Amino acid sequence: MIKMIKHIPNAITCCNLLSGCISIVLMCNGYAVAAGAMIFLAAVFDFFDGFAARLLKAYSPLGAQLDSLSDVVSFGVAPSFIVYYYLNQAVGMLGNSWWSLEIAGFYILPFVAFFLAVFAELRLAKFNIDDRQTTSFIGLPTPAMGLFVASLPFTLQNELLGFMANNMTNIYFLIAIVGIFSYLMVSEIPFFSLKIKNLKFKENIHIYVLAICAIAAFIFLGFAAIPFVMMFYIVLSLFKDIKTQRHKDAE
Repeated sequence: MIKMIKHIPNAITCCNLLSGCISIVLMCNGYAVAAGAMIFLAAVFDFFDGFAARLLKAYSPLGAQLDSLSDVVSFGVAPSFIVYYYLNQAVGMLGNSWWSLEIAGFYILPFVAFFLAVFAELRLAKFNIDDRQTTSFIGLPTPAMGLFVASLPFTLQNELLGFMANNMTNIYFLIAIVGIFSYLMVSEIPFFSLKIKNLKFKENIHIYVLAICAIAAFIFLGFAAIPFVMMFYIVLSLFKDIKTQRHKDAE
């Protein structure tokens, strides 16, 4: 019985991977919102596998490897398919132009989307061998990128975000997403962790500010709020890093 309990976190991690695989299949059939929802579900499993491991004291090298491999699929490959889908649509709308070069009937440009998967894998590999990332992150966490992309289809369902319909068929906007998030994942920019070690307001003000803004955004926009929350998280992390550097320089 005890041996079975120790496998619970790994089983939850495998559910993360399964959710990512289902997301890919859904996206291949044009169900963008459903594909995004499965990435959200993968994120739930990704949270609870670590929670279960801590609760059951079931840490293992196998679990760490499973977690990274699952994250590559659910938050790297699956989001890449979503961006590929919209890039493919955007290129198709342009008609005959140098953007619409083809090989074997496939537009070439949309494959740029899979750089997200490549850099997600690099980010996770770096994380596994970097002992600096115990209390915060160096580079944008892969799940943050995955959730940002997964929420994009939801923005098209929200009447308050009508401008996003144009952005999701804008080649420059979509390529910018790939370029910016690929860079952020492997950058040396510190991003704060959302784990709260104590309830002191001064030490956790950035987390409280993010939480308040996220709750307000979700009330008005639902899942469509996630891209804006993620962008705010990035801005807060950059602001916190600048503040920390200035404090060090002052000393």
